[in-house]
Amino acid sequence: MIRVLLADDQTLVRAAFAMLVESAPDMLVVGQAATGAEAVALARTARADLVLMDVRMPGLDGIEATRRIAADEDLAGVRVLVLTTYDTDENIVDALRAGASGFLVKDTRPADLLDAIRTVAAGEALLSPGPTARLIERFLRSPTAPHTGGPECLSDRERQVLTLVARGLNNTEIAEALGLSPLTAKTHVSRIMGKLGARDRAQLVIVGYESGLVIPGSMGA
Repeated sequence: MIRVLLADDQTLVRAAFAMLVESAPDMLVVGQAATGAEAVALARTARADLVLMDVRMPGLDGIEATRRIAADEDLAGVRVLVLTTYDTDENIVDALRAGASGFLVKDTRPADLLDAIRTVAAGEALLSPGPTARLIERFLRSPTAPHTGGPECLSDRERQVLTLVARGLNNTEIAEALGLSPLTAKTHVSRIMGKLGARDRAQLVIVGYESGLVIPGSMGA
């Protein structure tokens, strides 16, 4: 069973998500939080596998809550899936950098949301392709956007793999593009994450853009 914690400041929204999640035979709602502070506390006590996190909540927002969950060694196995109405909100970039493993907008179809929960709970990253691409591209065109520099610690092959990860390719697609086996591609991705200290593929997307390996506009919308 995937143990899901719901964090949203709107009671009706939480109730709707709870009904949807409970309708899945492989999921269980283990808690509901109306604030980011409650989400962090419940993540520690409810033994959640995944937090479905709203961005805009009173007090401690979803970004800071995500950051605290990701930074807590006792919560290393807890994944955060950010779900928001604001698909053009630059704060989503901050949420991904803070440690969120995925991002979806609230008008996602119910079946797709359940699939997203399964994907993120399994340790993969999930990005809503169109909105995420537009968001990252616009953010990185801003003169105030941070720049982390190139990932100099990577080999040439690892830089190739990172570029493809940042463009949204999965391990099978990376393997086909570079003439590798899927297992080898997966090994490269894991090694890159270790070298860069990235929590998952979502953070590798950010690194790929900020390092200049992927140029805004190349990922598509």
